[in-house]
Amino acid sequence: MADNVVAGGAGNGPGQRFEGRVALVTGASRGIGLAIAHRVVAEGGRVVITGRSADTLQEAVAELGPDRALGIAGKADDAEHRADAVGRTIEHFGRLDHLVNNAGINPAYGPLTELDTGVARKILEVNVIAALEWTREAVAAAAGAAGADGSAASADSPLRSIVNMASVAGTASGPNIAFYGVSKAALINLTIQLADELAPTTRVNALAPAVVKTRLARALYEGREEEAASAYPLRRLGVPDDVAGPAAFLLSDDAAWVTGQTLLVDGGASVRTAL
Repeated sequence: MADNVVAGGAGNGPGQRFEGRVALVTGASRGIGLAIAHRVVAEGGRVVITGRSADTLQEAVAELGPDRALGIAGKADDAEHRADAVGRTIEHFGRLDHLVNNAGINPAYGPLTELDTGVARKILEVNVIAALEWTREAVAAAAGAAGADGSAASADSPLRSIVNMASVAGTASGPNIAFYGVSKAALINLTIQLADELAPTTRVNALAPAVVKTRLARALYEGREEEAASAYPLRRLGVPDDVAGPAAFLLSDDAAWVTGQTLLVDGGASVRTAL
């Protein structure tokens, strides 16, 4: 299966939970982000997706449907791009209900003792600081849209929920991807802090996937997929739609009493203890 294929298709949702709503999904030109965008659209919503490649985004928008999706190219850690993407979301669709901080990088592979400090800073900028800044932009813009009719923005602000894409690497030691894990551990705690600060208006949760078959994770399984999958009770690696379903749940009102949580999506790997 290709890395950017959504397993099972995009029409597996339980209903129209996102009817009339708009989600902004960062890093969504392919892989997990695109799978989440497909799920939102399949359940009646509209999406704005971001990514670094304009051409890849154009292809993704064509898949999603130009009437349901808008693609905006840029880097997640670029302040101008963030402001532009959030602003154009409100301009194009008139509202912003959900944010998925999915953009992430892991350009380093090897022991921490050999990690370039500049690379470490870049990982933190994209995986943690950018998630905070996207959240700030979205909260402010959604509140402004809620009060656009001249009334004050209220607890009915359209920014209903945020999902941050963490990783099981942020919950345990991860040989050769240790600083990526450090950044995801920080993102998990950021989720907790934001959930407290933004309640009761906006819910904030995180997902922590294990190895999912995407371009980002290829170094962890390519050429040894069967061996890698043997560590999982469910005996396979994840595919993007395995994460899209839980993301849709946490974004939706089905999770209306869930905030500040990190859900492991790991094929059962966390149930095993090494002896």
